[in-house]
Amino acid sequence: MYIKKILWAIAIIGLIIFGVIAYFIYGAMFQPNTAFSNDKAYIYIPTDANYTHVREQLKPLLKDMGTFDALASQKKYTANIKAGRFVISKGMNNNEIINSIRSQNLPVKIAFNNQHNLEDLAGRISKQIEADSTSLIAAMTDTAFLNENGFNQATALGMYLPDTYEFYWNTSAKGFRDKMLKAYQKFWNEDRMAKATALNLSPNEVMTVASIVYEESKQKEEQPRVAGVYLNRLRIGMKLDADPTLKFAAYQLPKYKNTVIRRVLNVHKEIDSPYNTYKNAGLPPGLIAMPDLSAIDAVLNPEKHGYYYFAVDVKRPGYHKFAKSLQQHNVNARAYQRYLSSQGINR
Repeated sequence: MYIKKILWAIAIIGLIIFGVIAYFIYGAMFQPNTAFSNDKAYIYIPTDANYTHVREQLKPLLKDMGTFDALASQKKYTANIKAGRFVISKGMNNNEIINSIRSQNLPVKIAFNNQHNLEDLAGRISKQIEADSTSLIAAMTDTAFLNENGFNQATALGMYLPDTYEFYWNTSAKGFRDKMLKAYQKFWNEDRMAKATALNLSPNEVMTVASIVYEESKQKEEQPRVAGVYLNRLRIGMKLDADPTLKFAAYQLPKYKNTVIRRVLNVHKEIDSPYNTYKNAGLPPGLIAMPDLSAIDAVLNPEKHGYYYFAVDVKRPGYHKFAKSLQQHNVNARAYQRYLSSQGINR
């Protein structure tokens, strides 16, 4: 009888211990453990992060770090951290949270346009993915990469087509660059290559013309006409005389740093630069800014006309008056110069 009582006692104690363990396991794995009120919270785990780093991000988001730590250790997550952007939904339990941050890296949408140089682009991208601007610039300007893919320092910006893309947040600088190259190569399909060839232009040259067109006019419906003017000039060997290239040349000089040129003057036309298209025939060495996709398509599908000149239309801001003769252009240009003077714009 005494032995039976002992066995019963042991059994009861065992059941209690089992119950406590089961309760702890249930609590650690299946009870909701989120402490935020929003529907979702995101954490960003850098490359080479350790569990301490992850824990610091999770601490404000979870009710009970102790149960999470125990389960993370049991599931060997503490020694197998994954980089990326991860979501934690309100009401998730520890098991769901670990599964999410271990295997459900979410992409981010990144967008860019109107970047005037690679430095600006790198700064923009570094705010959207893990790679910093220094590593991005190094990847973008890598000489071996540029030479291998038909670019140089002057044309490299043309590889980055303004649009919205999906990347994993932990994408490296080289990973970003290489994916953008694939997007560029896809853009230059057989149809666009045929159109460039018909214009006697390479893709890099199309991008250069497009950058000038875009700086001249942001009006999509007008860009094919502006492109037609520059292509007409190129066809007969006439200098481009493009004001945006003068501004670009000026901004490379110390005296024009941190200034805005609102009026192109004769002094600008004397700047000694391969980008000065008032002095040099043909195209400048490369892009003067990142063109919009509309400007690229405008160059590839230009309006066919007999215009060789254009000046700002003072009655329609943002648009231009086009002329076939220098005489008519001078009339239009003088009207624009008078308008600038009336507004007190002298430089």
